[in-house]
Amino acid sequence: MKKYLVALLLLAVFLVLFLPLASSNPDGLEKVAQDFGANEQKPIWAGLMTDYSVTIINNSYVSTVLAGIVGVILVFCAALILNKTLVPKKNNSVSEK
Repeated sequence: MKKYLVALLLLAVFLVLFLPLASSNPDGLEKVAQDFGANEQKPIWAGLMTDYSVTIINNSYVSTVLAGIVGVILVFCAALILNKTLVPKKNNSVSEK
């Protein structure tokens, strides 16, 4: 189990550090919307980290990496909370016959 967690942590670090270097071209759905002239509506709520960045940091790479780190931590905490609340605890007591 410990090796599994280390592998997940290394994968998360890799993704957080190298995904900001991904292409800035629009993905498939955004490209189709641009081609057909669909206008993007103003969102009701902009969210915590708009466009995968932290607005108070001026460096775009650092801002994106920080947003990735915060996102990974939030998802990990959410998974732990769901695990604690939804997964039943195992009964470790030995039943006597």
